Amino acid sequence: MDFKTSNEETKTGIYLLQEGNEEPFNIRLHLAKDILTIQEQDVICVSGEPFYSSERIVTIRRQTIGGFGLSIKGGAEHKIPVVISKISKEQKAELSGLLFIGDGILQINGINVRSYRHEEVVQVLRNAGEEVTLTVSFLKKTPAFLKLPLCEDCTCIPSDQSSGTSSPLCDSGLHLNYHPNNTDTLSCSSWPTSPGLRWEKRWVDLRLIPLLHSRLSQHVPGSDVCRKNAFQVIAVDGVCSGVIQCPAAEDCLDWLQAISSNISGLTKHNVKKINRNFPVNQQIIYMGWVDEKEQDSVQDRMYTPKFLALRGSSLFKFSAPPVTTWDWTRAEKSFTVYEIMNKVLKDNDLLDKRKHCFSVQTESGEDMFFSVELECELLIWEKAFQMATFLEVERIQCKTYACIMESHLMGLTIDFSMGFVCFDAASKAVLWRYKFSQLKGSSDDGKSKIKFLFQNQDSKAIEAKELEFSNLFAVLHCIHAFFAAKVACLDPMFVESQGSATTTGIPSLTGISCNSQTSKLKYAT
Repeated sequence: MDFKTSNEETKTGIYLLQEGNEEPFNIRLHLAKDILTIQEQDVICVSGEPFYSSERIVTIRRQTIGGFGLSIKGGAEHKIPVVISKISKEQKAELSGLLFIGDGILQINGINVRSYRHEEVVQVLRNAGEEVTLTVSFLKKTPAFLKLPLCEDCTCIPSDQSSGTSSPLCDSGLHLNYHPNNTDTLSCSSWPTSPGLRWEKRWVDLRLIPLLHSRLSQHVPGSDVCRKNAFQVIAVDGVCSGVIQCPAAEDCLDWLQAISSNISGLTKHNVKKINRNFPVNQQIIYMGWVDEKEQDSVQDRMYTPKFLALRGSSLFKFSAPPVTTWDWTRAEKSFTVYEIMNKVLKDNDLLDKRKHCFSVQTESGEDMFFSVELECELLIWEKAFQMATFLEVERIQCKTYACIMESHLMGLTIDFSMGFVCFDAASKAVLWRYKFSQLKGSSDDGKSKIKFLFQNQDSKAIEAKELEFSNLFAVLHCIHAFFAAKVACLDPMFVESQGSATTTGIPSLTGISCNSQTSKLKYAT
């Protein structure tokens, strides 16, 4: 059955692509539901069975008026062969299917000019005679600085002023070799052509990026440097799109949001399929890429990609998305959701130039810092964590921790219905109990001790209880999770979303995507 989502995006546009240290070149980008296609221009033979050829041989003759009717750019000084940049209107019809804007001239009458400078190629053409045989090859990665048009609808107007003094980045018109003594008028139809072969310039696939479990990045890999108008997409198998450059930051953001929306839709669909194989208490709530800040970062590697998943009672951290059941047993780390603390970082809390960040404090008190690319991704993560915590608290209902009070071994139970219950570990006798609403304050020493301040319901007096734990942060986070779950039960929006989720048997994130305007929840965890 086909999967469709109302947030599915389809986009197409012409942009620049940079690979490594090479010069950027023009590509066409097409976004579909489940794949990002990157295309480059190429020339293929369309006579009979289409095929690709790296080189073509075309013979042309000089005309009385207009010469060869071509203009060229580039040269060895720019580390490329000379490139055909314009074809005159008069010659375009005859040259259709033979020569193309973007063709690199490799040989002229058998002379190898691949390594010739611009002016050297101009001189060879001047002295080439009336009939010239060109060996050409379409340069699929012609540098963008040449500013070649992407279509053939570009004409050059012959001008006797374009002499050998022209810049290599500017067109050199090849009508200059006109010999005034030649009185023959050669029509376009008299030009020799490549026998029986016709060619066509087309957009052809350069790279296909499957979007499921792909990750986006505007940042220079491993750093906090954001490329305002550029991004890259990395497939789950490691295939990278290269750096896609947009003309403006707004265009870049638009593409990022569209791609992220499609990735999110695919992830939700995939999660639904996987959850069919897991029991209710082991359902996946969230899966997605983040960048983790290195604790002991070296200068060239501040961040490392990680894949986070919220499933059942645990937060898993992977180096790659889990595909098989066995993969879930090989997580780098896992944490119990109600014993860790999630915090979305405000502007004053940010550690560096990255904007959309959050921290997770573990049960041992260690802080892990993560960042995502878009604000909407941060919202999705925040709501998913809140939901995972709520569902687990609702499932377990209570949690007991061993503690010491006045040198005696005790147990403290945090109960979703009753609140706090302290009992003697040996006799199980209850020493005291308080509702959540009776807790008026608390403090801890950051090591092992927590002082609770409860209000007596009858006398209204404040009663202090000091307990010592071996796992202080786990207890603090668990108390926080239970309080957050109690508050969530009072939020009509959250209760309504839980009702719809219960009817389907699958945890719901109420359709949050990178194009939705859903507001944040009224409580924080």
